Amino acid sequence: MASSILIALCAVNIFTFLTFWRDKACARSGSRRVAEDTLLLLSALGGTPAAFLARHSLRHKTRKQPFSKRLWQIAFAQVILLGAAAGWLVSVAFVTA
Repeated sequence: MASSILIALCAVNIFTFLTFWRDKACARSGSRRVAEDTLLLLSALGGTPAAFLARHSLRHKTRKQPFSKRLWQIAFAQVILLGAAAGWLVSVAFVTA
C-alpha cells in the first residue's frame, strides 16, 4: 500500500513538472497555454513539490500573485493534513500498543 502511494506521488510530481515545462514552452512560443486551474489541481493532487521546483528552475509563474497565493494555500493545507494524519497514526499506535 505505502509503495503504491509513493509510486503515485512520484508519477503526479513528474507529470506536474512536465506540465509546468509545457506551459512555459507554450508561453514562449505564443501557443495555447495550460490553464492555471489545471496546474493548481495537479499541485493539489500531490504535485506541490514539483510545482515549486518547476517555478524555481523554469522561472515560471513566479510573479503571478493570484496563482502564487493559491499554490501556497494548497501547500499549507497539505502540511496541515499530513500533520493531522501523522498525529492520528501516532494515536492509533499508542491505543493498539
